Amino acid sequence: MILVTGGLGFIGSHTVQALLDLGEECVLVQRRKVEAPAYLAGAQVAVEQADITDLPALLDVGERHKITGIVHLAGSMPWPPGSDQPVDATRRALGGLLNVIQAAQDWGVRRVGVASTIGVYSGLTGALHEDMPLPMTSPHLIPTFKKIGELLNEHLAGATGIEVVNYRVSATWGPRDPHGALFFAAPELVHAAARGTVPDLSTLAAPPRAEDSIDLCYVKDTGRAIALLQLADRLGHRTYNVASGRATSNAEVIAAIKKVVPDARIDLPTGGTGQQTHLDITRLRQDTGYRPAYDTERAAADYITWLRAGNEH
Repeated sequence: MILVTGGLGFIGSHTVQALLDLGEECVLVQRRKVEAPAYLAGAQVAVEQADITDLPALLDVGERHKITGIVHLAGSMPWPPGSDQPVDATRRALGGLLNVIQAAQDWGVRRVGVASTIGVYSGLTGALHEDMPLPMTSPHLIPTFKKIGELLNEHLAGATGIEVVNYRVSATWGPRDPHGALFFAAPELVHAAARGTVPDLSTLAAPPRAEDSIDLCYVKDTGRAIALLQLADRLGHRTYNVASGRATSNAEVIAAIKKVVPDARIDLPTGGTGQQTHLDITRLRQDTGYRPAYDTERAAADYITWLRAGNEH
């Protein structure tokens, strides 16, 4: 049984579905008491209330379930920023990650996967691969703590003998995304097309341009890649890019959306740099057989269908 922290979240819910599709049972750990959602009805899933910052409560989950692997997708960072005293918030955030590794050690778990982010590469361009030297600085709280987590994971893997695997997840879009235009435009472009409105992109750090691009991975592919990494018989590395393996521009996203919604009012001005940066997924392909199943057109069509079915996100 695979324990998934954040298993009812955006990427987590799709990872759980992928694990189920591959024949695994899952236990989802949530900080607040919730019932299993309708889309998991009848699935081999248990939902447990436990805060990962509370070690006894987390360890108690292992008393009720035989945990064979852990996928840690809950954020090990002070979030939202500024809501607590910074020292206490940092202690709790890193303590949650340490508790997950402690639980793995106590339960005899062989492999723990931990979510990292494309943001650790901030400042680098081109084809980004896992053994590139990373900048010591970070422009945002999330990549800051993901870099710290990767360093801790390297130490703890060696000290405990647990296989701790970092997932450097690229920009991800698709059903159940609660963030909207937090770091990139694609989710809001789709929502605006489904609503029949002009997109609100004011939350982005800079006005987006048609030529702007990023490695954009549809969430169903992201979840499947993580599931494959968790279940692989053997992995040759401790860090993997989880991505589409190509750069997708806003213009390409807009064209894909307009195949489904021809009159969508989602055009963006030109004038971007056109810089092509993406995550190299050679390791992921070689060690798991992963191939993205959703190109931009298929992803946009699937996402719009989801929203038009009455789903809020």
